[in-house]
Amino acid sequence: MGVLFWACAVVAFVVAEVITVQLVSIWFAAGSMVTLLFSYFYKLNAIEQLGIFIISSSVFLLLSVPFLRNRRKKKDFVATNADLDIGRHATVIEVINSDKGTGRVTLNGVSWSAVPENENEIIPEGTIVIVKQVMGARLLVAPEE
Repeated sequence: MGVLFWACAVVAFVVAEVITVQLVSIWFAAGSMVTLLFSYFYKLNAIEQLGIFIISSSVFLLLSVPFLRNRRKKKDFVATNADLDIGRHATVIEVINSDKGTGRVTLNGVSWSAVPENENEIIPEGTIVIVKQVMGARLLVAPEE
């Protein structure tokens, strides 16, 4: 292995990164570049070059992990329609009973299937409830206190 090998490796890893755009081979490209520089300035055997490549690629990976974690954190949470319904008040239009599998509420003029927050609770028609969770097309509700 020599300078030409590591130069080809840098190009190959950069091309692979451009094609995938997944941050898969960028650390290998950087490790190859470091190994290329060491191979150019020092006479190293293949094992030493491979060691430098592995160590430098690992260091670049470890240095980038905190940056990637911060980048992936959701800074500005945007509520979806389901999230906007949590905490709102709804009116029971059909008795909510888990044992019988019944229960409907109206929320903003829309009829929803509903289940009680407490499994054994029965909520009568006409009760005002608070939406605790949206589970697909079903609302988890609790009576207003």
